[in-house]
Amino acid sequence: MRQLPFEYAFRNLGRSPVRLAASLLGAALVALLVLAAAGFVRGMQQTLTQHEALHENVILLGAGSEEAIERSQIDASVEGVAAASLPGIKTADGRPFVSPEIHIALPLRESADSERELPAVLRGVRDVALLVHPEVEIIEGRAPDSGAEEVMVGALAAIRMGVPDERLAVGRTLHFDNRDWTIVGRFAAPNTVMDAEVWVPLTDLQIATKREASLSCVVVSLGANGRYAEVDLFAKSRLDLEIAAVREADYYASIAAFYRPIRIMILLTAGLIAMGGLLGGLNTMYAAFAARVREVGMLQALGFTRVAIVLNLSEESLFAAACGTVIGLAIGLVALDGVAVRFSMGAFALTLDAPVLLTGAAGGLLVGLIGAIPPAIRCLRLPINEALKSH
Repeated sequence: MRQLPFEYAFRNLGRSPVRLAASLLGAALVALLVLAAAGFVRGMQQTLTQHEALHENVILLGAGSEEAIERSQIDASVEGVAAASLPGIKTADGRPFVSPEIHIALPLRESADSERELPAVLRGVRDVALLVHPEVEIIEGRAPDSGAEEVMVGALAAIRMGVPDERLAVGRTLHFDNRDWTIVGRFAAPNTVMDAEVWVPLTDLQIATKREASLSCVVVSLGANGRYAEVDLFAKSRLDLEIAAVREADYYASIAAFYRPIRIMILLTAGLIAMGGLLGGLNTMYAAFAARVREVGMLQALGFTRVAIVLNLSEESLFAAACGTVIGLAIGLVALDGVAVRFSMGAFALTLDAPVLLTGAAGGLLVGLIGAIPPAIRCLRLPINEALKSH
């Protein structure tokens, strides 16, 4: 089969700058929309997925509250009983990796005079929490001291609270429990819900929430010899404590399953919007190619087969779409990568990794791949003599 040279398709792109701009815009828009939707889903999924670490964390929480730590209440003595009874707990310098914690959502205020409430997720912890949660890294300042009315905020806490990031700078204050609390540190815990939390010394938060004798949970890190089955057996055998054992990874997996309908809705919405962009791109391609009926008739008269002409039109359309896709992906990487989104569990950042970029690229290229087919069929439907007479 005699083929049309690629240079012919490439030169045709410059024949109409308006048509070329419309083609580039359509492909870029579709790629950008698909990229944003895929990045949203990917970011939420990674935030609610605990990656395998060098150790396994198990959460001891109130029986019946396995799906919501915030509703859980267990006796404060569980920390000591677990540390003394469970084998295989990871230790460092004789200190067991057992973190008693309080998880609570509380409205904060910027000052005593402010009426605006800032939705925040607070976690009461001790210093051992930094060992139990190695994902947490203090990036500025220090950890708060107990009894000093100090707090430490996550990198995405400002997004969760709906305030500018500089509002939570080290040295600023937040107001709750009729007191001002000084921000003495900032931490980062990428791709975790902790990244949007406010950490408070455990004893201080117990006093502020009137929970001196109770905790939300106790997080235990198991070493190489630790087994989840032993922790589970401990929780089931101590009926007096009324606790249950849940792997930390399983707990967040259940939360991710709860948000699956939202992710599906986001994908469907983005798909519908992208479909609109795709139809717009197809309309542009159709209008552009449909005006070239005489050209297609001339090519057939010169001996080029219909298949060769369709391939050449597809090359032209796909090349334009590829250029538009690159533009869309570049805009997305600059404007969307790392953009934070708030949700009930905290906040997460859009993730534009390799699979997401490939998804966006596929969406943009689809415009070019499909865009040439309908107009090509329309152009080739006419007999050669009628095509040569068309205007």
